[in-house]
Amino acid sequence: MTFDQALPPAALPNAPVAETHDCGAVVDWLLQEGRQAPDAETLVDEFGRRLNAIGLPLARSVLVLQLLHPQIRSMIYIWRDNGDPVRTVIANHGDEQTETYLKSPFATLIEDGAQGLRYRLERMSAPWPYPILGDLARQGGTDYAAMAVLFTGGRRNAISFSTERRGGFSVADLALLDGLLPALGAVLETLALRRLAATVLDTYVGRKTGERILSGDIRRGTGENVRAVLWYCDLRGFTPLADRLPREELIALLNGYFESMGDAVERHGGEILKFIGDAMLAIFPLTPEDESGSAAAIKALSAATDALTTMSGQNAERAAWGQPTLRCGVALHIGEVMYGNIGSTERLDFTVIGPAVNLVSRIEGLCGRLDRTVLTSAAFAELVPPGGRHRLDAIGPHVVKGLAEPVEVFELQLRPPPSASAAAAAPILT
Repeated sequence: MTFDQALPPAALPNAPVAETHDCGAVVDWLLQEGRQAPDAETLVDEFGRRLNAIGLPLARSVLVLQLLHPQIRSMIYIWRDNGDPVRTVIANHGDEQTETYLKSPFATLIEDGAQGLRYRLERMSAPWPYPILGDLARQGGTDYAAMAVLFTGGRRNAISFSTERRGGFSVADLALLDGLLPALGAVLETLALRRLAATVLDTYVGRKTGERILSGDIRRGTGENVRAVLWYCDLRGFTPLADRLPREELIALLNGYFESMGDAVERHGGEILKFIGDAMLAIFPLTPEDESGSAAAIKALSAATDALTTMSGQNAERAAWGQPTLRCGVALHIGEVMYGNIGSTERLDFTVIGPAVNLVSRIEGLCGRLDRTVLTSAAFAELVPPGGRHRLDAIGPHVVKGLAEPVEVFELQLRPPPSASAAAAAPILT
């Protein structure tokens, strides 16, 4: 990497004298202990401390780590030598178009392909090439260097270093930082790939299932029996909408629906297992502290109430714009299921199977037939204490497909939101 050469010692009063650093100890640490760091925050913190320990006058360092993530574009880690914890900032997709980013050295490194930048702050004055340089100078900064950190395939990241030592960084300081980049990049790429694997699994199979897969539970046929509250929801009248709506509008409609359902489930401790067209299967596993399942049942009912309230608000907004609204059905049941890997030799699915899954899907089918929104099994209803926030009313036995005997079902009585907001303007879906 090429930097402009540091001024000779005589150019500045009290400039740092020529020195050499042995970067071997830091490289060894990076490649042995550093790559075992649990996260980038830990790595950045220890990296800064070790640079100080070998004599590099580092006051501040900022790492921009690009991610492959559906919402997050990059993570920014800010280290200071005052002992405070590393500060983490999330940059979402679209933030790269903001003026703050475009007027930063990181845009020059990541977007424009620069390899390195160096500015002797104590020898400069306004106008500053980048606003951050003026900020650092006012805080006592004397020198600033920023470098690209490359991953395999050319993916670009960046890291900056600033000092408050009079005279700034020496040639040896910059040579040390430059020499550490390959090892630092290799370790950061390992951490990024580890995080990518977790992100992909969290996004596509759920956090708890993702943890099981990462721990090595990946063989076909492996699994365990678990007792859980089962959630199954499906849209009403979606096929006609799919036939007449443009693709982009249809996808936006589905995303809004799944957002209202899925976010509520996860917020109340459930886990989404899969999306099946316009349907969603989720579970609320029982915990050792909740052997009866009553707590899991309350969580599921709270999730249903929140999801439908959100969906009602979305419907009110869409109706105001003359757009189609949605109706759905939600079924809740409790039972034992096999939770594990099933599939072909080449394609596996980590899901739940068993009679309880079949029954909850059949109960959801009754929602459309009976024009109801939330129906539960009798086994689920027994878990809900009377007089609480959630009221379940028996609506009698009903025949369901695939079962010889009628199934006793209960209906959750949904109350409209307490305010007169736009969300309350639309009736709760039925």
